[in-house]
Amino acid sequence: MNIQSQPMAEIAIRALEAGKTSLDESTGKSLLRQFGIDVPRSAVARDAAHAAELAAGMKGPFVVKVISPEILHKSDVGGVALGLADAAAVEAAVDAMARKPGIASAHVEGWLVEELAPAGLEIVIGGFRDSRFGPMLMVGLGGVFVEVLKDVAFRICPVSRDDARAMLAELKGHALLRGARGGAGVNEEALVDAMVKVGGENGLLMTLGDHVAEVDLNPVIASRDGVIAVDARFILAQDEKAATTPGPTSILEEFRPLFEPKTIAVLGASTKDVMIANTFIRRARDFGYHGEIYPIHPSAEEIEGYKAYPSLAETPEIVDYAYVAIGATRIPDVLGAANGRCRIAQVISSGFGEVEEGEQLQKELVEKARAAGVRVLGPNCLGTYSPRGCLTFPAGAPKEVGQIGIVSQSGGLSTDIIKRGQWRGLRFSGLVSIGNSADVQPQELVDFYFADPQTKAIGVYLEDITDGRAFFDLLRSGRATKPVVILKGGRSSQGRLAAASHTGALAGDDRAWEALEKQAAVALVSTVDEFIDALLALQHLDLRPAKPTHEVTLFGNGGGSSVLGTDVFASMGLSIAPFEGAAREALAAMGLPPGTSTANPIDTPVRTLQEKDGWIAGEILEHVFRHANPDAIAMHLNLAAFVGRGTVDPVDNLFTVVEETLRKWPGVAHFAMALRTDGSPELDQKRREYRERATRARVPVFDEIPAMARALSIVGHLERRLAARN
Repeated sequence: MNIQSQPMAEIAIRALEAGKTSLDESTGKSLLRQFGIDVPRSAVARDAAHAAELAAGMKGPFVVKVISPEILHKSDVGGVALGLADAAAVEAAVDAMARKPGIASAHVEGWLVEELAPAGLEIVIGGFRDSRFGPMLMVGLGGVFVEVLKDVAFRICPVSRDDARAMLAELKGHALLRGARGGAGVNEEALVDAMVKVGGENGLLMTLGDHVAEVDLNPVIASRDGVIAVDARFILAQDEKAATTPGPTSILEEFRPLFEPKTIAVLGASTKDVMIANTFIRRARDFGYHGEIYPIHPSAEEIEGYKAYPSLAETPEIVDYAYVAIGATRIPDVLGAANGRCRIAQVISSGFGEVEEGEQLQKELVEKARAAGVRVLGPNCLGTYSPRGCLTFPAGAPKEVGQIGIVSQSGGLSTDIIKRGQWRGLRFSGLVSIGNSADVQPQELVDFYFADPQTKAIGVYLEDITDGRAFFDLLRSGRATKPVVILKGGRSSQGRLAAASHTGALAGDDRAWEALEKQAAVALVSTVDEFIDALLALQHLDLRPAKPTHEVTLFGNGGGSSVLGTDVFASMGLSIAPFEGAAREALAAMGLPPGTSTANPIDTPVRTLQEKDGWIAGEILEHVFRHANPDAIAMHLNLAAFVGRGTVDPVDNLFTVVEETLRKWPGVAHFAMALRTDGSPELDQKRREYRERATRARVPVFDEIPAMARALSIVGHLERRLAARN
């Protein structure tokens, strides 16, 4: 069968069956032709004489390359000859190459004779199969740009034409595509075409992604006339599709027993000692849980005042949620014996897949639980916090039902998020710690939050993800209508130590996550503080995709703080530009005290803010809203500067001003505040009181200006991503 008539996937499959780890260049280019990607005219010769014969029927100048499964990098062994003028030169080149030591000692399958591609700019288009997210596309400028500067961009496949254009715009050398410094420039749309043919919905990587580990089209020659792939390298891979859990008919009903359990079983509580399971029962009772609690114990009659039962199969009612904190080796059989009478079990116990010797036990746990109709959270986690269901694992957690849904692979970090978020004004629709994610996957709970009317924004802490492709598909689906903030652990781990292609070598562990942030309504953060700050902003502010946040008015006391704040906002991609026209004139006409600047940033010393007992701020904001129309107003106050400066607290009045102004100008601009203190207990307590009032007014409060700037930059990013999707 002629290779050009073979089904595309069959080419890779037959090569794998023959024991090959890569496709030879001729076969690879034939594959590219089937996807509509231009390659030079070529033919495969048996020997030097045959090469000359083939060249006689083609148009010079020519390129000749060795074809050998034992030679991946042809140039390293002298297996490439360029600029050959005619058939005689081709014959001589093949004859000379065949005698070179690195080629003479290898099994040579033939010689690729090819017409030399026209001159142009060298581009690299590559792809690889990420172990979590599946096929990814890379593009970069060739030569020194990719070799030394690593000037490349990545996206998770499938990519759209807009994705491809954005990738090109990210390149540091993008101006070269437009013809910088007198260059000819290239046909960018033809380059976009080629990228989509490699990484688009019906492109090479999506079609052959299960059989191809890495692809390098290097170089691709781009010119005003189009693009042509001069070299093609395909590294093959066995099909290793990740197993996925079938989705439920209704994601809300699937996980409602977790967030609003009517019956709870507790495994691991004791009649003698206070175990973690006993603590769970006590905290649930103190938190206000009024449903049924069934302690499970082989012999006890009663635990913590509740009647105990020997097994999950013997409780009076079906168990919505089971809290499991017994020895790891017992758990698979205990859940396996539930016989359809337990919906969701959260396994707190460790000793499973987080350690090598527990991997088989974890597989057994999932298999037996699924056979019994039980969905498993964990193992190796701390629990679930759901104010609406009166369920908690940390002590003293807020009882108010909020709008922020959290999924976390870390139990300890979950407690930090709840408690630190509590003091910052964050309120939760739920938090689930999922540990090893042996059964229930992070994307399933994110999907629940997307569907949950109580949840406005979602936060996720991840260290690893088993099925990144399903996560990506969800975040790009029509169900992903809410913003997601991801705190990713392990981003600094070593990437691939060795790879067979430029693409593989450049694709570090973090590339897929960076691409995810550029392709979905997702923001990546690096610290718990950033995570809480971003979610606090999303809790209070309504995203406006039609008017993404960029232009900011900075308003506060402290000239140095205003200057430094302007620099910080600029570093975050936000603009604090001086007012012009009516806004500038109206503010100047107010005749504010000396030392006040109204140019933007608006710098108002304490004396100015004390004018009219603080009500002067309302007049300033009125002019800003009416004439400047910014995307956001960022107010910063140094609370220490107000100490001992009069009998009236202008800050308290200022909050009234802010509340009235936001009611008068709804949806015009986001409003955020940074309340700075000197660290004294008195001012920290005062800030806490102000924060509670700000929360009621739906104004996010931050401790410092940089934190406020970062949060607003995340708001702007998410607005742009939602706008791009719409």
